Amino acid sequence: METNSVLSAGRTLGVIGAGVMGTTLIKGLVAASLVTRRQVWATARTAETCARVAEELGITAEQDYSEIAEASGIILVCCKPAQIAAICDKLKHANIRPDTLLISILAGVTTERLHSLLPGIWIRALPNTPCAVGEGMTVVCAGPGATQDHLSLAQRIFASVGRSLIVEEHYCNAVTALSGSGPAYMYLVMEALADAGVRVGLRRDLALTLAAQTMLGAAKMVQETGRHPASLRDDVTTPAGCTIGGLLMLEDGKIRSVLARAVEEATRIVEHLGKPAKH
Repeated sequence: METNSVLSAGRTLGVIGAGVMGTTLIKGLVAASLVTRRQVWATARTAETCARVAEELGITAEQDYSEIAEASGIILVCCKPAQIAAICDKLKHANIRPDTLLISILAGVTTERLHSLLPGIWIRALPNTPCAVGEGMTVVCAGPGATQDHLSLAQRIFASVGRSLIVEEHYCNAVTALSGSGPAYMYLVMEALADAGVRVGLRRDLALTLAAQTMLGAAKMVQETGRHPASLRDDVTTPAGCTIGGLLMLEDGKIRSVLARAVEEATRIVEHLGKPAKH
């Protein structure tokens, strides 16, 4: 294995599903020198997408991966949950090696189901879209046959596009609902704050810049100080000030329970995403 590489000599890394997340991971891995472009192959559903990915990333990208998959040390499965059975069936006939590490990023699809479709070393990973700007949050969990070394390897892969944590699999649906869907919640809050800025007289571009940077700064305060959000909130809330007035309006609107219910509903839905369709 090269100094910083996640691959053993002569092995490759494949990405099945070169969409937004698949290409984001390739870019992150190459930028972090965890793989070289010549060690990576990818596949997509159309020849046009394969050609575009090959040109943009400088890698091999083909619709038919039955031959190139054989040398893979790691395969990232980045398809839609409904496609997993067909992909596992195709990998069965690709003669992948028993020690190939299979990493799925599919929401709702358990490692038990993955292993039943294709016996092997499976890890489940749950990244989110901020991976595209190097600020992703990904959790990984072990499936059948996966060791601590496999988990550490998966962590290194996803640390190339943000932060990565190891969790038990029973947390995965809740993680999907919180950090997987979470960017959408934050965008809604950000949009609402920017609209509010416009309502009180700010230019829209200025209002959006203020809202976005304020949200980013608040998040970094939590991460870098290690303090509880409530404690940091108290720093901003002076007696009889404007902040406490605004906070009371948010509490009147039941913002806590609304956000909690959003995560609860998303968790309920994701539980059904990875189940095979009933005929």
